[in-house]
Amino acid sequence: MSLAVLDGGTYFHHAAIYGARYRDLFDRAIYAPEFAPEHLKGVKLLIVPDRINPDLLRARRQILIDFAERGGTLVVLGENQADTWLPGVKWTFRPTNFWWWLEKDARPEQRLVAPNHELFRAVPFADTIWHFHGVLKPPPHAQTLIDVPPDREGRDAGGALLYDDRVTTAGRLIVSTLDPFYHHGSNFMPATTKFLDGFLPWARRLATA
Repeated sequence: MSLAVLDGGTYFHHAAIYGARYRDLFDRAIYAPEFAPEHLKGVKLLIVPDRINPDLLRARRQILIDFAERGGTLVVLGENQADTWLPGVKWTFRPTNFWWWLEKDARPEQRLVAPNHELFRAVPFADTIWHFHGVLKPPPHAQTLIDVPPDREGRDAGGALLYDDRVTTAGRLIVSTLDPFYHHGSNFMPATTKFLDGFLPWARRLATA
């Protein structure tokens, strides 16, 4: 069994997927505009990186759902409009504060709510903190791993930034609003590289177990 990743074709996807740091972790890179069911033969875990054209994902929605229903693990990262094509996903917009860490007495809003989850043996919570793009409402019985409190302006009641859903499909959906491929591939936000340093080897271990 193997680990595959969708390649959205942008410079930052290319840098993260084909750059020397991570390229040996992926068994297969699939160019998103050419994505077809046969590309998932033998794949156990598929990563949908952040900021792939949502039109491409909506057009291939059934391929992705079928993969999860066959027992595959689907990792879906942020800014992909996953609420328009992935079952169980509900997303609420919240303005992104890119520069919160420059504010006086800055404290991140993110909260670790599942410290015993296996992911955090590979990725320290500190490496999940940069900023976020909206909040998710996990399906009933899915496990929230990281959340944020209600918005101070009343736009939402809070929600998840990362959750692990083993109930919506026969497989596993790991869904987040984080966007590490974009920032790593753009050489912007060192925490995102630290995140991928832990997350991608963890995903590979899941895929090859």
